[in-house]
Amino acid sequence: MAELKYWLWLATRRGQRRDALALLEHFGAPDDIYFADENDLRRVLATGFEPFLDKSVAEPLRILRGCEEAGCDLITLHDARYPDRLRNIFDPPLTLYVKGRLPDLDGEPVIAMVGTRGCTSYGVAAAEKLGYETARCGGVVATGLARGIDSAAARGALRAGGRVIGVLGCGVDTVYPKSNGLLFEDVAASGALISEFPPGTPPLRHNFPLRNRILSGISLGVAVVEAPERSGALITAALALEQGRDVFAVPGNIDAPSCQGSNGLLKEGANPALSGWDIMSLYAPLFPDRIRRPDESSFRSPDPALLRELVDSEVGEGARSRPRRGGKTPKEPEASRENRRETTKKEIDNAPSAGYSDIEFDPKALTLDERTVLDALKGRTHLDEIITASGLPSQAALSALTTLEILGLVAQEPGRYYIPRIPPKA
Repeated sequence: MAELKYWLWLATRRGQRRDALALLEHFGAPDDIYFADENDLRRVLATGFEPFLDKSVAEPLRILRGCEEAGCDLITLHDARYPDRLRNIFDPPLTLYVKGRLPDLDGEPVIAMVGTRGCTSYGVAAAEKLGYETARCGGVVATGLARGIDSAAARGALRAGGRVIGVLGCGVDTVYPKSNGLLFEDVAASGALISEFPPGTPPLRHNFPLRNRILSGISLGVAVVEAPERSGALITAALALEQGRDVFAVPGNIDAPSCQGSNGLLKEGANPALSGWDIMSLYAPLFPDRIRRPDESSFRSPDPALLRELVDSEVGEGARSRPRRGGKTPKEPEASRENRRETTKKEIDNAPSAGYSDIEFDPKALTLDERTVLDALKGRTHLDEIITASGLPSQAALSALTTLEILGLVAQEPGRYYIPRIPPKA
């Protein structure tokens, strides 16, 4: 209890979070900072040390009583339960208030889902679908539990029996919006409500940008479901990029103002998210025991040698000689197309049995863009290199990659690298 008192004393130095972190790094513990004199503080902080000369602990003691009344736990930056993902961001919160049971977030594929409060019916449906499918695939959904997209994503995850982490811009004992009372209870029962603000803190406007850095900080990636050009969801996406997280976006109506920001993220290279598996497949190699396909079956890759043989028979020289951006693809004569289809059909009909397991692969089903992108993959390749080698517009290449991931022909790795699930040509 005494140690927590000093942590709260340090955390309640108003507007001094970066200075508090600098002092903590130097002194090692909050009580050492508390008992340091002015000269000791000056050695670390040339200016701005005055708030740390105030040794009153009335507010920390009041907060501790509030935690007991609210039934919430207090986790400090040095606590073993504090997530390493969050600890390693630029400005981690010194303390976290937790209501519910906080899972080992570092051992879980946590995905943040954010979006506008003024969402359309499409956005609500998309958020519920994405939350549901992500949870079904083994993901933990993190959300701000605001009205609109946040709440819809949480409802979808809970409906799938998944866990939700609600990251709040108020105290964990404050329901905001008030209409979300039952949702807050369900989230606390299945996962946890967390905040860096003490119990009793109202939902003040300036708290939410601070909340957003925690939301992205505990997550592997942030999915923006629907957001206008000026949106807090875009702030969260920007923070995610600064923290080295992946950013996903759900394609929206090109004429809807509420989708302009999220569609803009796609133009800038965000990962398209049309389903929960689009997101979770990226992290399947990192969490093989946690992540499962939507049908709950394990993924087994098709036979690599056969896939390369079948793709080669379909790609031929045509896709490899595809013109660069701005060029036109020559129209293939009808007789040639019929002959190619007949030849390919015979090769496939006579092919040996392959271990396709839970996916079925038919090279004839690939579009020319998908075949071109697949042929551009030469081992582990960055997205920018794929776009350049394929000669496709970036959006067309991203769309093709998404389909190839779903088919199991391509896997995405952190850092926007892609690897083929069939061996590259020699």
